[in-house]
Amino acid sequence: MYTATFTFAPGEYDDEFHQRDQAIAEMARAIPGYLGEQAWENPASGLISTVYYWESLQALQQLIDHPQHQAAKALQGRWLKGYQVTIAQVLRHYGDGGIAHPLGVAQNPNPPPSTFITCPV
Repeated sequence: MYTATFTFAPGEYDDEFHQRDQAIAEMARAIPGYLGEQAWENPASGLISTVYYWESLQALQQLIDHPQHQAAKALQGRWLKGYQVTIAQVLRHYGDGGIAHPLGVAQNPNPPPSTFITCPV
């Protein structure tokens, strides 16, 4: 599995932005291998981050290469103050089942402590 995390500083949105955003979201969800997404906002910085989950790099590549996505990417400067994309491979996921997650509940809810990685913010 893979994730594509899109983090951005929002700018001014117009009708074209909302139309393109909706069309790309629908297209992404229709790609075989799309597993789900989660969005977060940091009130302190104003940044928004959406994590998209993919079964394979090939599925993610279909989104990246899609003409609608390419057109929106070329116009992003009209609507965003900046962005970053991080693509990562998911090595494992787990939880106690208490919250919903696009990947569901992992089979091993008790990973070894060495799987915890902390990063300075």
